[in-house]
Amino acid sequence: MSLLGTDVPLVAAPMAGGATTIDLVAAAGAAGCFGFLAAGYKSAAAMAEDITATRARGLTAWGVNLFVPAPSGLSEAAFRDFAATLQPDADRFGIDLGAEPLREDDDDWPAKIDLLVRDPVPVVSLTFGLPAEADIRALQRAGTRVLATVTTADEAREAATLGVDGLVAQGSAAGGHSGTHDPRRPIVAIATDALVRDVRAATGLPVVAGGGVDGPAAVRAILAAGAEAVAVGTLLLRADESGASRTHRDALVDPRFSQTVITKAFTGRPARGLRNAFIDAHESQAPYGYPAIHHLTRGLRRAAAAAGDPDRVHLWAGTGFRSAATGSAAAVLTGLA
Repeated sequence: MSLLGTDVPLVAAPMAGGATTIDLVAAAGAAGCFGFLAAGYKSAAAMAEDITATRARGLTAWGVNLFVPAPSGLSEAAFRDFAATLQPDADRFGIDLGAEPLREDDDDWPAKIDLLVRDPVPVVSLTFGLPAEADIRALQRAGTRVLATVTTADEAREAATLGVDGLVAQGSAAGGHSGTHDPRRPIVAIATDALVRDVRAATGLPVVAGGGVDGPAAVRAILAAGAEAVAVGTLLLRADESGASRTHRDALVDPRFSQTVITKAFTGRPARGLRNAFIDAHESQAPYGYPAIHHLTRGLRRAAAAAGDPDRVHLWAGTGFRSAATGSAAAVLTGLA
C-alpha cells in the first residue's frame, strides 16, 4: 500500500486511555498490518517513551495518533450542576466531585508537535478536528505523512484544503469517541463503505476507514468502496495484548449489554459504547464540554472499572462488539485478512 507501507490492508486503530499497548502495536506489525500508538491523554514525555519502546521492537510501519485540542466552551454553572447530578454515583467510591475544578487542557499539543518534528515517526493521524496548517506542514517537512480523521464529506474537503496526505474515514458505527470536528453536530448514521465513497469522491485522497467492522465481509465491503486499509478497534479489545480493563472485556460478552449507543455523558463528547445504567441516568442531563467533563468523570470511571462495576464506566464499543474474540491480536487480524 502506498499510504501506510504494509502488505496487509488492516490497521490496529489507536484506542486511547489504555486499550492500545506497545504489545498490541507490535502484534499488528507481526501480522503484516499497521499499528497506531494512542497518544491522546498522555504527556509528550509519555508519548516519547512509547515511541522509543515501539522502535525497540524493530517495527517500520506504525504511527502516532494525536487529539487536536479545543476549549470545552462549558460554563462553570453547567459544570457544577452536572457534578452535583453525578455525586450519588461518585459517593459509591468515596469521590467528591464538588472538589473537582473545571479543567481545560491542550493535551500537551505544542510539546507533542515539537517532539514529533525533532524525532519524526512514519505517520501521524489527527482526531477531533484540524490543527493550524503550520503544524501539519512542520510534520510533513520532518518526513511524516499526516492523516486527518473525518466523519463527513465536508470535513474531508476542509482537511484536503490543508494539504494532509490522507484521511481516516470514521463511520458512525465505530466504537469510542467520534472524530467529528463539531461535537455538537448530531451524529448521522452512515455505513463506513458509503462514507468512503463520499470522501473519495469529494477529495480523491487515499483513505483508511473504520467503523462497524465485525468480520471479513465488512473488510471486503470497505476495501471495495475505495479504502486503502481498514481500521480495526473493537475487535481487538479482548485480544491478549489489549490493555482494556477486565470490566470492559467482560462486558463485551455479557448478555446484559446488548446495545451500543452514542453518548456524551462520560466525557462531554459523543462516543459510542455499550448502553449501561450511567448512560440511561445521565445522558439527557449531560452537557457538551470535552475535555472538562472527561476530567470530571475520570476518577469515577477508573474506580468503577477497578471495582468491576460495568454500569458506571465507559464501555466503548462499536456495533460489531459481539465479534470481539480472545486470543492474540495477530490471530484476530490474520482472521480478518
